[in-house]
Amino acid sequence: MEGMVSFMGFWKGKNVFLTGCTGFLGSYLTKELVKLGANVTGLVRDVIPKSNLYSGDEYKKINAVIGSLEDEPLLERSLGEYETDTIFHLAAQAIVGIANRNPVSTFEANIRGTYNLLEAARRSPLVKRIVVASSDKAYGEQVQLPYTEDMPLKGSHPYDVSKSCTDLIAQAYHKTYGLPVCITRCGNLYGGGDLNFNRIIPQTIKSIIDGERPVIRSDGSFIRDYFYVEDAVEAYLLLAEKMNELDLEGQAFNFSNEIQLTVLELVNIILELMNSELKPRILNQGSNEIRHQYLSAKKAREVLGWAPGYTIEEGLKKTIEWYREFFGKEE
Repeated sequence: MEGMVSFMGFWKGKNVFLTGCTGFLGSYLTKELVKLGANVTGLVRDVIPKSNLYSGDEYKKINAVIGSLEDEPLLERSLGEYETDTIFHLAAQAIVGIANRNPVSTFEANIRGTYNLLEAARRSPLVKRIVVASSDKAYGEQVQLPYTEDMPLKGSHPYDVSKSCTDLIAQAYHKTYGLPVCITRCGNLYGGGDLNFNRIIPQTIKSIIDGERPVIRSDGSFIRDYFYVEDAVEAYLLLAEKMNELDLEGQAFNFSNEIQLTVLELVNIILELMNSELKPRILNQGSNEIRHQYLSAKKAREVLGWAPGYTIEEGLKKTIEWYREFFGKEE
């Protein structure tokens, strides 16, 4: 791919600090950066042996700092000792249901974690670029759709609020201290390696592999943006590469394939791709969630020249293959 050629030259020898490297998106981004010749240091809080990070050999080439975002002196030491020039801040408590049950631990990781990292970066003179992961959830419920980057952030449930705060704190560090930060707002990421089986896509695939009817917690009519993880990796790399050159610091970018799907439509596509006769079970229990969300990626297309490389079917096919192998059920 043409885009990746410029990445290769750009990332060779860069000292990258990545939070959330054992997480879903973080594992893909870590591996890609290693392949592109970057020196990667990852913050690891919990050891997760089944993490996608440990499939393949890339993890043997990274430095692991053991600790959490709540430990600001550790972050500052790490940025200094590993002479970090680029930060990707992906670590977060990312599950809506857990946030509703455990709001304080979600706020600690997502809000305090963000300002600790940005404060450490502010005291680290070698840092030239920081990409902070916000979310489409940061917008909260808006009357007008699709979401565009200039809309106010107004999350109203614990997870959404934590992401609105993450986003605003990142903007504040740019406006007040000139910190070189860009913010990403992505739709619901999916792909092989997502081990949060209460998320609709891995949960549905696992149910079908196990021969069980897939369960839809809501009434099936919630509309979401589903965004393939390898497209997200390329989006993050492109934004980091272009942010200084195009003077984009302090700005937020939506990334999305701009397809609106209801949960029921999504589950039916997966059933079809897996040649399954099973019918979904609709529980009609969804609570504390936004009914209709989707993002405009017009700014990313026009300013960065970005476009997704995968259709929803192509992304889901690769995802299904990954889980079949993971559960030892290749067809």
